[in-house]
Amino acid sequence: MNKERNTGPKTGMARLLELAATKKPLVISSVILSVLASVASFIPYIAIYNVVREIMGVYPDYSKLRAGTIIGYGWIAFGGIIGNIVLYFAALMCSHFAAFGTLYELKVNFASHLAKLPLGFHLMTGSGKLRKVMDENIEKIEGFIAHQLPDIVAAFVAPVVMVIILLSVDYRFGLAALLGIMIGFIIQFRAYGNDGAKEMMNKYQNSLEDMNNASVEYIRGITVVKAFKQTVYSFRRLHETIKGYTDLVIPYTLSWENYMSGFSTIVNNIYLFILPVGILIGMKTKDFKSFAITFIFYLIFVPAISSIMLKIMYVTSNSMQIINGVERMDEVLNTNPLPAAVQSGKSQGSDITFEKVSFSYQEDSETKALNNVSFHAGQGQITAVVGPSGGGKSTIAHLIPRFFDVTEGSIKIGGVDIREMELSNLMDKVSFVFQDVFLFKQSIMDNIRIGNLKATKEQIIEAAKAARCHEFIEKLPQGYQTVIGSKGVHLSGGERQRLVIARAIVKDAPIIVLDEATAFADPENEYLIQKAFERLMKKKTVIIIAHRLSTIRSASNILVMDQGVLVEEGNHEALIAKKGKYFEMWQMYTKSLDWKMGKAKEAENHA
Repeated sequence: MNKERNTGPKTGMARLLELAATKKPLVISSVILSVLASVASFIPYIAIYNVVREIMGVYPDYSKLRAGTIIGYGWIAFGGIIGNIVLYFAALMCSHFAAFGTLYELKVNFASHLAKLPLGFHLMTGSGKLRKVMDENIEKIEGFIAHQLPDIVAAFVAPVVMVIILLSVDYRFGLAALLGIMIGFIIQFRAYGNDGAKEMMNKYQNSLEDMNNASVEYIRGITVVKAFKQTVYSFRRLHETIKGYTDLVIPYTLSWENYMSGFSTIVNNIYLFILPVGILIGMKTKDFKSFAITFIFYLIFVPAISSIMLKIMYVTSNSMQIINGVERMDEVLNTNPLPAAVQSGKSQGSDITFEKVSFSYQEDSETKALNNVSFHAGQGQITAVVGPSGGGKSTIAHLIPRFFDVTEGSIKIGGVDIREMELSNLMDKVSFVFQDVFLFKQSIMDNIRIGNLKATKEQIIEAAKAARCHEFIEKLPQGYQTVIGSKGVHLSGGERQRLVIARAIVKDAPIIVLDEATAFADPENEYLIQKAFERLMKKKTVIIIAHRLSTIRSASNILVMDQGVLVEEGNHEALIAKKGKYFEMWQMYTKSLDWKMGKAKEAENHA
């Protein structure tokens, strides 16, 4: 049992040190140099003690003072300062080289792991959270190895050396100083060491991630925000996350007020513990000269304790944040990719079969996004999925390319369970065009070629023509070599959508999944997109998640979803004849069209 515990995943400081140990020779060198630097920092105090002893030894006849000895101690003090600086600089050099190497490996490993995770993970997690882990949390690990690790070593070595000096010169003064130090440590550990502090740090990181996600969404939609003269206050999600962050951070900060005040007061005034002891000893001493030497030394040495204590406090505070960041990183790294196919099954066709499929986004949730759904989408046919919001339409679209694995049942392509297909084989079979369009800041040629990296220039141009985007591409400053997002290049939503369709045409996959791809297109762009779809869908198995019912009237089969359940199935005419859910939706849709046309005629008459 103990062996199992020892071999379990490390957490906290142990995990940080494990990450640092990836560059062990450099880290060990940094630690040794930091220890030597910490020891060297006390040499000037020893030299000062000996200078005081020399001066007090000849008091009041300073003519007997040995100038050479005093100067020698001065050089020793200077050597201690220089040694501390040089050794600490060398420690930082080693730690920085280790940190940069570790940072490179962590980022590459993290990015590689993200690429292996299913697309469903990215949909559920949000780009803001992953950006924070990649850009902030991993960067802080670099900061820990480069700066905090040498400081942690110094923060633990310095108190040991300090205690030895405090107790070796005069244990009575040493114990008085230690009393102040212990009280300071108790206050610090009460602040950092309780479960409430860790829980609060988790809440703090969660609120930061929520705010990051909302900020990314806000910035991506800034054109809409500006167009409708909105502000951050009207963008509810971002406003709520900022308010939530504020409501959390202000009480959290104020909760530290008493701890920090008490800690700072004590560590900056350790001499107050020395003075009463000095007065009592001075009143009873018979060797006043020796007492004076010792007392002066402690009054000089004790203020140095505050810098050591403050360094320990800052190292502890930073380590808490970094450890929490590492836990966030490990959460992602510990997320397993979808199980690989045990035996590579090759489908003989491109028809899709859902067999009693149930699915929940949360493993322990009783609410199912899909519940016992079965249907067959024939090869070369168009299957439309309709239904109210939250009915499970997009879930069907996400399960076909295996963004998630089904909870129950199976999904088959060409008679083969998609869980038994190699992921690369599955991706070759499926193309998807979603409502949210993403284009890279690369040339239009490269953006289309992502669908098929082996595609020639001629194939890309042919796909662009088929997608009805060749004309507007030709009008751009550099044509197909125009970089999307470069200065002066602006594409409409419909143009961007058609570029994505061109990308799918180049891929030429036998299965096409369209998730409300024309939901927000204007009439002109919708017509062009529909024309592009005609080429894209030719002889393919097509799944359309429909928003406008008029676009799927000619579908071979229409699936009507409601609250995760397949309630009706059939073509348009058959479903209208049933006068069920689809019939109700069709009536509402046609009434809304009549209302819009009536409003348009009314506006013309007024004009």
